[in-house]
Amino acid sequence: MRLAALSDIHGNLHALDAVLADVATTGADLTVNLGDILSGPLWITETAERLMALGLPTIRGNHERQALAPDIAAMGASDAFAAERLLPQHRAWLAALPATLQLTDELFCCHGTPDNDLVYFLESVDAGGMRPATLAEATARAGGAQQGVPHGVILCGHTHVPRGLRLADGRLVVNPGSVGLQAYDDAHPHPHVVENGTPHARYALLTRRPAGWQVEWRAVPYDAEPAARLADRHGRPDWAGALRTGFVVETAQAGAPIGPVTSRA
Repeated sequence: MRLAALSDIHGNLHALDAVLADVATTGADLTVNLGDILSGPLWITETAERLMALGLPTIRGNHERQALAPDIAAMGASDAFAAERLLPQHRAWLAALPATLQLTDELFCCHGTPDNDLVYFLESVDAGGMRPATLAEATARAGGAQQGVPHGVILCGHTHVPRGLRLADGRLVVNPGSVGLQAYDDAHPHPHVVENGTPHARYALLTRRPAGWQVEWRAVPYDAEPAARLADRHGRPDWAGALRTGFVVETAQAGAPIGPVTSRA
């Protein structure tokens, strides 16, 4: 079996199309979407329509939950932008998405951790910023998901960082990275930045081998300039800089996080 794992599209239709075109060259049997689909200043309705037509196995991320909240005025800028553009059919689709998904006997899908869509799985944040999670931290966050399953895999997203970690009991945790946004800053629970260093759209390709799962993190080139210009037109130079470079770029909005992590964005 060969599986393409996508996450954190954030309304970036051009990045999504580049990834889907690349997936088509790999012979993948199945593609799964790990959430945070629409939030951000880009192509909201267009991305929703594209994914609804594809019918991929999909879970919700924290931004699906946040964008469906009743009070748009209380939302952060990225969720409010999405919420104001969602049509009834988009809302119904998002509301029906599960928080987690047992995709196969060996593959379990969540957005943050198995029991919390806001918790970083393979990263930890303290007063010094963000760092890779320790084995003990990641094991505690995994809980009982896939425990005792030979070659069990937990797929997660949320942090936009392409990374994998094998737990001591053999479970493999895989974050495919973000399709649509390669850098952000956030203030929760401490100020920190995520920077992947290039604007490539990212996903992971998992192939079942006799000895277990082979994982390939793929960075797909695409023209990020239209997305960056659209972000600029919608008053988000912070997103525009991140889309163009894969780094958090200082703008006139410095101090206002891009933050695809919480509803403050």
